[in-house]
Amino acid sequence: MIKRKKNIVSKRQVTPDQFLGEKLKFSATEAYKLLRTNLFFCLPEGNDYTCPTVGVTSSVQGEGKSTTSINLAYMLAENGKRVCLVEGDLRAPTFNSRLKLNNSVGLSHILANMEADLGNVLTNTMHENLWVVPAGDIPPNPAELLGSNRMDQFINALKEGFNYIVVDLPPITVVADALAVSGTLDGILVVVQEGKTTKRELSDAMQRLEMIHDKILGFVITHAESARGKYGRKYGKKYGYGYGYGGKRSEKSAER
Repeated sequence: MIKRKKNIVSKRQVTPDQFLGEKLKFSATEAYKLLRTNLFFCLPEGNDYTCPTVGVTSSVQGEGKSTTSINLAYMLAENGKRVCLVEGDLRAPTFNSRLKLNNSVGLSHILANMEADLGNVLTNTMHENLWVVPAGDIPPNPAELLGSNRMDQFINALKEGFNYIVVDLPPITVVADALAVSGTLDGILVVVQEGKTTKRELSDAMQRLEMIHDKILGFVITHAESARGKYGRKYGKKYGYGYGYGGKRSEKSAER
């Protein structure tokens, strides 16, 4: 009896850092460059925005907001901007493992007034123009810390040394942290994963953001088949934000 040899296929290990910075594939790099260009139009440097501060969030966990935050900051740095990337997701930090940072001191220590200064929490990584503030230890009261006066003071201190600030935020519908810090930001990008995010989840997130009159810059579609895939049509028409950025609503009200 002839035994068939097992067809052993070695699966290539995919690590999170393969989708970051200079390791991105060409198509992904071009997509993030387009996002960078749109951001320049939305929040141009100048009198109104001396140092534009952008929050990146999502409806639920796992849609790619942290990846988007890191790559947007990297692309801004590639353009010659001095960029500070702040890990504002104090409940589930990922920068330490993904960017190989020492996360023993970070944003939570600054906000809790634990004698940590700015020089101790800033880490230069990935690019000479990119500096990262990791989350630090997980605090018992993230929303209170992010919505405190110390957060405003911290962001204002960063503005003195940077051209752009990108803040990675927790998902909108999971916790209230992103809403607490929104007043410190110039605008928010909402990450939507094609094939995962539901209409109800996105609708809930949008209602919460609109309730506090936050400036929604637009959507970033992850895992999309094309730039004008089904999510662009479905959600663009639903909320009146279209395919671009700027957060300008159409005359038609959002569907309920």
